[in-house]
Amino acid sequence: MGKFLGAHAAMSSVGLAEHPDVFAAGLVVLLAGLLSFGVKESTMVNKAFTALNVLVLLFVTVSGFIKGNMSNWKLREDDLPKAAAHEAGNQSMADNTTSAFGVGGFMPYGFTGTLAGASSCFYAFVGFDCIATTGEEVRDPQRSIPMGIILTLLICFLAYFGVSAALTLMMPYYLLDTMSPLPVAFEYIGWSSAKHAVAVGSLCALTTSLLGSMFPMPRILYAMARDGLLFKPLAKVSRRQCPVVATLVSGGVAALLALLFDLKALVDTMSIGTLLAYSMVAGCVLLLRYRPEPSPRDTPVGKVPAVQLWWDHLVQPPPHPTPRSSAVVVWALTAVATLACALSWVSTAGLPCLQAGGAWCITALALPLLGILAAALLIWRQPQSRDKASFMVPCLPFLPLLSISINTVLMARLSAAAWLRYLLWMAVGFLIYFGYGIWHSSESHCPEGTGPQELPGSRAREVALEPCRTARSPSAPGQ
Repeated sequence: MGKFLGAHAAMSSVGLAEHPDVFAAGLVVLLAGLLSFGVKESTMVNKAFTALNVLVLLFVTVSGFIKGNMSNWKLREDDLPKAAAHEAGNQSMADNTTSAFGVGGFMPYGFTGTLAGASSCFYAFVGFDCIATTGEEVRDPQRSIPMGIILTLLICFLAYFGVSAALTLMMPYYLLDTMSPLPVAFEYIGWSSAKHAVAVGSLCALTTSLLGSMFPMPRILYAMARDGLLFKPLAKVSRRQCPVVATLVSGGVAALLALLFDLKALVDTMSIGTLLAYSMVAGCVLLLRYRPEPSPRDTPVGKVPAVQLWWDHLVQPPPHPTPRSSAVVVWALTAVATLACALSWVSTAGLPCLQAGGAWCITALALPLLGILAAALLIWRQPQSRDKASFMVPCLPFLPLLSISINTVLMARLSAAAWLRYLLWMAVGFLIYFGYGIWHSSESHCPEGTGPQELPGSRAREVALEPCRTARSPSAPGQ
């Protein structure tokens, strides 16, 4: 199909795929229709495909360790051209012979190559967020959601680690086919009959991955539309209590993107958005845990010089959160974000100088690290809010700040084209928000002291179908 579309429907525009991916778009539309029937039906299909996918992953992992050769992890740089010239049957061999193979060994591209791969392959761990978005539909979210997220991350790590190790043991890394690595690997070791079963398993893996990615998006759109941030028709639910309009709209947009854009471009853009979103969540955790408690005796922050404010709250912080201590946390968090960007730029642009052991480069790398550590100690000295929540992050503030720093370094490894696509996508989002959402938000129309109303029998306290409308006056502006 790819060869036919490439010959008859080639797209030569910059930033688009070589040809329309009709198969991917059709699969996305099919899964969107399945999700529109409800959670129960889509969950049954997902369970069946997941079970088959797990069996195939176990088969690939065990086969790789049985037929693998440890010498593939100990290749020398002198072996790479000879091995590349020896092999000719690989589909992507023509591309591989013109690319750099690194230096061989267990990490042929070094630590920087590992970071670049981690930033691009971050999408492998994206699906766990669908667990958090189903908080309204589980019986015990305080227990089930954290346990489900931790177990999901552990299983994903073991699965990807096992398959990657098996592939690189079965055949040298530079001979792996970029289009279909698993079937080619089994053909390489002489198990040609197994490549068809592995290909079917790969299709099931793609289906489960799409279901995991498409499941939370309609519910996010539904919650935003219900609160007025997006268009109200997206909040319509079917008789099965499924956000059918949001499901079909998100599926249509995803199908259009899959039809026109290259897979790597979509993966890089999604990785940037996910890493940035996780960084913002980590920052919001700090702001919520250090938010001030209302007290009429607090002095406004603006009456105290900034240097004195930081020093006083470092040496002798107040016993409870105040507007001043909260302002210290905000400024320290801003400093951490700025220093993390500087750290990412130095580690990326000054890599040759760092490898050469230049004193100026090492100093430029050490200064942002010391600044981040000082800001972390300053935040740690501030009093936390005494309000207890259902989910509380441990090791504050070091764990969220570590998450922000690592995510920023990973984002800096992505290409400029990926950043440009992401900024265009964000521009569309800002246009919708400032053109519609900010004027129709239910939160902006809530009278002070009122909030979303809880549905009778709801299992989650945070969500209601019609927030604020029962508390609003009929004569309120905008009725």
